[in-house]
Amino acid sequence: MNRRDALKSVVLMMGGTMIGATALLTGCSPERQLKDLNFTPEDLAFLDEIGETIIPTTDTPGAKATKIGEFMIMMVKECYDADQQKAFIDGLNSLSKDFKAEKGTDFMEASAEDRLAFLNSMQEKFKASGDSREPIVINMLRDLTVLGYFTSEIGATQALRFMEAPGRYDACIDYKKGDKAWAT
Repeated sequence: MNRRDALKSVVLMMGGTMIGATALLTGCSPERQLKDLNFTPEDLAFLDEIGETIIPTTDTPGAKATKIGEFMIMMVKECYDADQQKAFIDGLNSLSKDFKAEKGTDFMEASAEDRLAFLNSMQEKFKASGDSREPIVINMLRDLTVLGYFTSEIGATQALRFMEAPGRYDACIDYKKGDKAWAT
């Protein structure tokens, strides 16, 4: 074997080793790992499903119909400071990882009941910790979902009673049990 053939063999072995190691290492990394505010379509779908779990479709459309994921991303990028953005991204990563560890499946593939039970348990753990200063992701997700849903056209017109403003002012409006709240 000459030197040229030996170098080709070494390069092939090293290249194969590097490619194999990369494939193995990426196979071990979490499936959903956000590093910054560059959300992918999969991340958007993930946020839509979280929103739909918080406000599901019933006789009115759910949060997913309002494109709640887009709203969340816009609010996080434009309104949250750097620490809140980091807490949001870290929280989403841990939510995805913890759900898979606890339920044995990805959040996107789980049933609505499993998703809701997991999000409720996150909220209960937060309440039990007693640390109200910590901006935990479940509170961020809940607040963004409620804000985005009820300020959307669907939420304001189908889930609430909508009266376009400015309009006639009625100081006293009778309330009947079971009536929807007003959105103006």
